[in-house]
Amino acid sequence: MAIAKFLLDQLHERRQRAAQGGGPDKIEARHEKGQMSARERLGTLFEPSTFQEFGMHAEHSGQLFGLAGKTLPSDGVVTGTGFVDGRPIAAYSQDFTVAGGSLGNIHAKKICDIMDYAVHAGMPVVGFNDSGGARIQEGVESLSGYGKVFFKNVYCSGVVPQIAVIAGPCAGGAAYSPALTDFQIMVNKSANMFICGPEVIKAATGEAATMDEIGSATAHATVAGNIHFVANDDAHAVALVKKLLSFLPSNNILDPPHQLNTPLVLSPDPGMNELVPEDPKAPINVHVVIQRLVDGGDFFEVQMDWAKNIVIGFARIQGIVVGIVANQPLVRAGTLDIDSSDKGARFIRFCNVFNIPIVTLVDTGGFFPGKAQERGGIIRHGAKMLFAYASATVPKITVIMRKAYGGAYLAMCSRDLGADLVFAWPTAEIAVMGAEGAVKILYRNEIKNAADPKAREAELSKEYRERFASPYQAAELAMITDIIEPSETRAMVGVALRNTLSKRETRPPKKHGNIPL
Repeated sequence: MAIAKFLLDQLHERRQRAAQGGGPDKIEARHEKGQMSARERLGTLFEPSTFQEFGMHAEHSGQLFGLAGKTLPSDGVVTGTGFVDGRPIAAYSQDFTVAGGSLGNIHAKKICDIMDYAVHAGMPVVGFNDSGGARIQEGVESLSGYGKVFFKNVYCSGVVPQIAVIAGPCAGGAAYSPALTDFQIMVNKSANMFICGPEVIKAATGEAATMDEIGSATAHATVAGNIHFVANDDAHAVALVKKLLSFLPSNNILDPPHQLNTPLVLSPDPGMNELVPEDPKAPINVHVVIQRLVDGGDFFEVQMDWAKNIVIGFARIQGIVVGIVANQPLVRAGTLDIDSSDKGARFIRFCNVFNIPIVTLVDTGGFFPGKAQERGGIIRHGAKMLFAYASATVPKITVIMRKAYGGAYLAMCSRDLGADLVFAWPTAEIAVMGAEGAVKILYRNEIKNAADPKAREAELSKEYRERFASPYQAAELAMITDIIEPSETRAMVGVALRNTLSKRETRPPKKHGNIPL
């Protein structure tokens, strides 16, 4: 028996209404601003015809104050699943053209439902945040909705990767959902994110502030460290999502998408030797080292504009997906400070929960000294690096390139912090402190009384490096796996990664460790 025409007409009418969101005029207004609609963002993310929508017909019930007689297509959020590079992904996209993308009870339920589905099916979650905030007309129910979304963010954490795209306004409590995800991508110019806006700050504290200072992508990427990537526009944001997903497993049970058919190349790379300056005080640009180390020079850096004295990101080395953590000697001599410790520790913990091996490149003079650092809690923040590395059970490969002094030597994944293999270049210096500082303490009087104090200090510093900071001393104490030429680094790390892929390490049963937050 054929389906009655009026039933099909009703279905098509409802689909058309949902597809139009807040209407053609509002969608066109977004296009004029260079923004996509909620559905266009998902259409750009997913492979054609693979999007399967959840809750298209869901909508608020009852007559809401201020919204009587109005309909809210899909309740202002589009949710569902689709395929990205052949893998299923769950996603939601808030629709600013429908009641400003405001979050109400049904809106929140749709987001929570898709996150539940993602956990059960074992697939990543991508969220496009573009909302005016809580739906005032629903009162406390909208606050309850945010609470439920936050709970689901935490429920998903460590089970499936979560990526948040801030594509429009994200104010007040709404900002905490992206903050609870693994990675945040913010669209430049068209997006803002803050807890209290300039007007509220002015009224409460008397401080004058602009949106650029507190809520822009630049502020969050360079000063606050709240986001990981800045996108030029919506299309660029989607491209960043796809690039990021290409390095991640679908869930915490699976391995990342290694390319194990990649042949191992064991020949040396002479160009790596040439990167090392003759002067031990001259810095190396660690980006150049990373570029030669990873496959095709393809390094996807994370938080590149914040805490630049440490470099983090994803790559493949001889086909194996890795997370790279590296000191950057060009910035603060590669020392660890409060922000770089936070940046490194969080990235290490992400790699650990999603089975991504960690390669650490060491060239640090220690923890950054200063009154502001001490009063700001460098002890607590630096301990996060120690905790993150010590608790990580994924393969951990460390390469000590040059300086590795004091507590920072330990904090950069030494053998004692659980590194599976530690390689050192002949240029490595491993010691409690740098030679210059050490000889000034140990030989103060001898230097003072020398005929030529500067020459004697230089002579003693050289002797200290050779006797007490030499990588061979650490190797003799079995603290280093091997001393290698820089040219051998890619081959040695590649073999080490293949050898540790089968690593299995269990720890005493517990809910979780208590990281020094």
